[in-house]
Amino acid sequence: MRYLAVLGRQPEISIAELELSGFCTDIDRLGGTQKLAVELKQKPLEYLQSLPEGKITLGVSDYSGRASRKTATMEALKLKKILVRHGRSVRVVENKEAVLSTATSLHNGLSGKNGRKVELIKVDDAWFRVIGVQNIDAYARRDQARPARDAKVGMLPPKLAQILINLCGILPEGSRILDPFCGTGVVLQEALLMGYCAYGTDINERMIEYSKRNLEWLMKSEIIQTEGIRSLARRGRAPAARGDRPLGRGRPSVDGPAGRGPKVDNFQISIGDATSFKWSQSIDAVACEGYLGKPFSKIPSEVELKEQKQECGNIILGFLKNLSTQIKKNMPVTIAIPAWLREDGEYERLDLLDQISDLGYNVNNKSREGLLYHREDQVVARDILILRKK
Repeated sequence: MRYLAVLGRQPEISIAELELSGFCTDIDRLGGTQKLAVELKQKPLEYLQSLPEGKITLGVSDYSGRASRKTATMEALKLKKILVRHGRSVRVVENKEAVLSTATSLHNGLSGKNGRKVELIKVDDAWFRVIGVQNIDAYARRDQARPARDAKVGMLPPKLAQILINLCGILPEGSRILDPFCGTGVVLQEALLMGYCAYGTDINERMIEYSKRNLEWLMKSEIIQTEGIRSLARRGRAPAARGDRPLGRGRPSVDGPAGRGPKVDNFQISIGDATSFKWSQSIDAVACEGYLGKPFSKIPSEVELKEQKQECGNIILGFLKNLSTQIKKNMPVTIAIPAWLREDGEYERLDLLDQISDLGYNVNNKSREGLLYHREDQVVARDILILRKK
């Protein structure tokens, strides 16, 4: 079976996430994937004619080489015309571009969960049907409804927290994820929703209180039941290629929605300095956003940049040195570290790879240059390092 994944703004990160999560086909746990689709075994018209009786809602996205809003609209109207001629009622979702946006697909119910609400994707001569759309509303709910938020310390998006965890690879359900810079607890929250245990520490006592409030809220909210998803149980192969039109062959690798939430005792939070703390619980993987330094609203001067690189580098290396004495061989460690926008539009990274290797870690350099997470013109980007203990 051949799958297609429509990736997010930074496809290199999404590809790494798909690869390390065993080419997972559960859209609910893939922060970097906007849509998932499976290739049609018959022609589009034959597939649509086989749908259950009743009105069909049809959307068409065209990812072909010379696609446009016009080509996508023409394909949709051509299918509608023939279906109507055969007695079917059809509503076509309007295209504003060649491809339907994630929001349009989601809000029109084209997520593959309703048999008569369908999005078809055309890639040259191949056709796919969408089986999952990223639930942007769910991400907003569990981000904005959290009772303790602090914009001053930076807001880690829940989808990036998912990505960081997935970059640790396939982990058994119930594995304990450590975030030693837990802040307001976004990584811990996503770990719990993904069926893992969560262990968080932070040097800032206020952040510890924020994390506790947020996780206690999570446990009492309906989000645990409606958005909880199982950890990856087995390795699958539904690969994706680069760019906006990745294609591949494979099978699903996850069990789908959990239908149950984690127990209250599945998380622990403590105050502690990541460069010296002794973690008391066993750890199966580390996923975190490290210290990003001072927030900047404009490009820093050379003096400011030098100071920030020194400060952030010392903390990150101090943490990794401390951690290396407390974890087992081959344990995955995914950490987002800062990179700063320069006047030339490029990002200045921390040059730490050799020192990190000397501390006892293997660095996954595959797609190294592409593992930057940032909005357009964002001054402080997140540079994602994928490590394993030697």
